[in-house]
Amino acid sequence: MAGAAWFWWPRGQQKKSVPPKPEIVQPQPKPVVEPQQPPGESPRPAQDVIGAQVALARRAISPGSIDAALGPQTREAISVFQKIENLPQTGKLDADTRAKLVLDSPLLTDYVVTTNDLVQLQPLGKTWLEKSRQSSLDYETALELAAEKSHSHPLLIQKLNPDVNWTNITAGTVLRVPDADYPEPTNKAAFVVIHLTGKYLEAFGGSTNLLAHFPCSIAAKVEKRPEGELHVVAVSSRPNYTVDPELFPESSELQAIGHKLILPSGPNNPVGVAWIGLDKPGYGIHGTPGPEQVGRTESHGCFRLANWDAEYLLKLAWVGMPVIVEQ
Repeated sequence: MAGAAWFWWPRGQQKKSVPPKPEIVQPQPKPVVEPQQPPGESPRPAQDVIGAQVALARRAISPGSIDAALGPQTREAISVFQKIENLPQTGKLDADTRAKLVLDSPLLTDYVVTTNDLVQLQPLGKTWLEKSRQSSLDYETALELAAEKSHSHPLLIQKLNPDVNWTNITAGTVLRVPDADYPEPTNKAAFVVIHLTGKYLEAFGGSTNLLAHFPCSIAAKVEKRPEGELHVVAVSSRPNYTVDPELFPESSELQAIGHKLILPSGPNNPVGVAWIGLDKPGYGIHGTPGPEQVGRTESHGCFRLANWDAEYLLKLAWVGMPVIVEQ
């Protein structure tokens, strides 16, 4: 027993040394790096997701808000491009797709913030009544402005401009943004097709050639989703918006006000910067103050596009144009 006690008794001279725990280094998010294009190398294949998104946008095949991520809207846009190019419609950015999805100019461009940009910024009212009393429903921040003008997600713009102080931006600030302008249309569309299940809208030319592909939000309630052939009855750029309490029974504020309110125009107007009215009363195709949510959330009944897509569709639309809504 004495021997056993001696064996188990802690002995200062024989303390076990505990090795230090290895330091765990958390992986850092990869920054968005603009690929360097050698002089004279133009066009060149899209090398990554952001390159593919910009190349698709330049063909008016929208991947949604450009964000350098291979999400469902980008995969859908890739699939549309693959169909045009007679490639297998996988939605994957494979070697054959990259070879045909080319960029004929640099991926990014400079956007210089102007005095006019800054003077139009203003806080957005929190209530319907506050919004109705504003001079316009314009951009709230320079970040929102830069993101919309470049068809991009605000988080991507921040990553591309890590040294910018967005809370105190000044005129003359140079921002790096995707160069994603759509091609200038040469003709009006012959017709538009809205796919309810896929949540996208496509415009076609007279030869049934695709002119544009855009993600689209649809009505939340199935009974408010019209099907069949509709027609355009009105087109309007930068419209105001009439808020009718009867259409928003869930709003206690509007029920208390008890009458219609007219909201001024601007990108943060409920219908964004464009309105294309349809011959079904109360229905139309329009923009939205939340482009990042298009195709991910649902509307009261209209067909909602990102502001830049609604603006482009406005150039293609005409009174009487057929709009076919199908599953």
